[in-house]
Amino acid sequence: MRDRSTAHANVRRSVATSVDVVLCTPRGRHLEILLVRIHGRVHDGWALPHAPYGPGDTLERSATRVALQALGRQPAWLEQIGAFGGSTRHPTAASLSVGYVGVTPDGFVQSRDEARWFPVARLPALAPRHRAIADAALAALRDRMDHVPIAYRLVPSLFTLSALQRIYELLLGRPLHKASFRRALQASYLVKPTDEWQSEGRGRPARLFRYVSHRRGKLHRGLRFDLLGG
Repeated sequence: MRDRSTAHANVRRSVATSVDVVLCTPRGRHLEILLVRIHGRVHDGWALPHAPYGPGDTLERSATRVALQALGRQPAWLEQIGAFGGSTRHPTAASLSVGYVGVTPDGFVQSRDEARWFPVARLPALAPRHRAIADAALAALRDRMDHVPIAYRLVPSLFTLSALQRIYELLLGRPLHKASFRRALQASYLVKPTDEWQSEGRGRPARLFRYVSHRRGKLHRGLRFDLLGG
């Protein structure tokens, strides 16, 4: 008969480290986070997509696999945000978690019964560590927007400046002054106007722009979000 203490030790080792992914998408007027349903011994609830991290794998492959399983497709951007442990409880009792944050341009999920999008301001109760990872992921997302073209992964290849500003506002969690945003955008050399236009309802059609990863002789300066008041 298998020794019970050995079986318990194996279970603990299997969840010693987990990879936990915060996936974000713009939906309507909200930035939302994908949560998956968990079925515990005591009660059911919601959690961030996660999986044990096993030997022979890499953290990046593991995080991508977790995101792919939850979304049914690759996220548009995914990056590690750090390690979380200590006394904060994890749904699987993992002693250590490696957190990732990613974005996807739409709210598609594999199974709506097992996964659901929630506005960041109205998340259901989460295990303490998952709440800490979610908060850290949002902070990291907003901190890195000035260095990584995250917003441009969430708009079509051609977009209006109004649509782009909406994405920036959802990611930052606050409104931006329209004129200031457009001046900062022009100075950043991140977008280029096209000869195409799009109707946005009443009024004149809006010009469509495209993201420019590099322009010869021009340096990307990034957007100074601290100077873009609401």
